[in-house]
Amino acid sequence: MADVHAASDDAENLGSIGVIHLRRLWSRTQARRLGTLRVADDPAEWVEHDTIIRGLHLGLRETLSVLYDQAPTFEDFERWIVERNGGTIEPERVARINAALTGQPVHFDDISAEPVFGECDLAWWDEQGYVVLHDAVSPENCAATEDAIWSFLEMDRSDPETWYFGAHGHSIWVPLLHHPAVWANRNAPRVRRAFAQLWDREDLWVTVDQVGFNPPERPGWEFPGPHLHWDTSLTTPIPFGMQGILYLTDVAANQGAFTCVPGFHRRIESWLNELPADADPRCADLAALGAIPIAGRAGDLVIWRDTLPHGSSPNRASRPRIVQYITMQPSRWEPERTWK
Repeated sequence: MADVHAASDDAENLGSIGVIHLRRLWSRTQARRLGTLRVADDPAEWVEHDTIIRGLHLGLRETLSVLYDQAPTFEDFERWIVERNGGTIEPERVARINAALTGQPVHFDDISAEPVFGECDLAWWDEQGYVVLHDAVSPENCAATEDAIWSFLEMDRSDPETWYFGAHGHSIWVPLLHHPAVWANRNAPRVRRAFAQLWDREDLWVTVDQVGFNPPERPGWEFPGPHLHWDTSLTTPIPFGMQGILYLTDVAANQGAFTCVPGFHRRIESWLNELPADADPRCADLAALGAIPIAGRAGDLVIWRDTLPHGSSPNRASRPRIVQYITMQPSRWEPERTWK
C-alpha cells in the first residue's frame, strides 16, 4: 500500500492530474481511516480540500465514500477522479485550481460581468436574508433536467403510484450528480453571476450537489424532511455563507416549497445569547420563529444566507416538487472552527 503519511506537494509528487495538495487530501483521509493520523485536523486545510473537490467536479459524499469505503491507492483515486470527469480534465481547470490553492488570482471566463440583481433585490437580500432570481436558467434547461430526474428515478410522471419508494428510498434527495443537464444549470451564466454578485467576488466553485424529488404526502409516505435546520455551526460569530435551490417546475406554497425564516440572520446571535445555557438551539421550535414557504416558478433560483433556519416542507399538492440544489463557494472562506 502507498505511504498514507506522505503529504509532500513537491512537483515530482503531484500525481498524474497535477493538482497540488490532492495527495495530501488522499493521505490524510487514509490515515484518519486507519486511526494513524498524527496531526490534528486544521479547518483551514479543509478549505483547501473543499476547493479541490469542487474544482475537480466531484461530490463531497461520493468522494469521501470512495476514500473511506474503498481505500484506494493514490493512483486508483486519481483514475476514479478522471472517470468521474468523463475521461478528461482540462489543463486550464487544473491551473485554476492550483492558482486558487496558492493564493493567486482566479478568473472564470464564464461569469458574465452584467449584474442580475438590482438595488431593490440587494436591499431585500440585506433585509430578508434571501433573494429570488427569476429565469436563472432557460425553460429548456428546466425541462431537460426534469426529464433526467424522471428517467433516473425510473418513474412515470403521469402515474402517481410510481412516485414512491424508488431506489433512493424514503427521501427527497436524489443522487443525480453528473448528468449533462444538471451541469448545464450549474454553469448557467445567470446562476454564476447571481452568486458572484452576492459574494462580491468571482473566484467561485460550484458544489456538485444532488437534485430533489418531493412527492405529495399520502398514507404510508409522510414527508421525511429535512425540516427547518441550519447547515452551519452556531458558534458565534457565524461566518458569512449562502446556499441555493433551483426550481425546475412551478412550485406552489403548499407543494413542498423551500421554507425559511426571513430576516433571522439579523437576530440569530441575540437569539442564541438569550437561550438558557443548557438549551440546544437545534431542538427549538424553529417554525415558531416565523417560517414561510417561498413559492416560485420553473427557473427560479432561491439563494439564502445559511444563518436562516431553512428546509423543505410537506407537499400537500397533487404534483411533486422537483428541484436542483446549487451552491457556490469562493477559493478562500472563513471555516467553522468549532461545531455547535
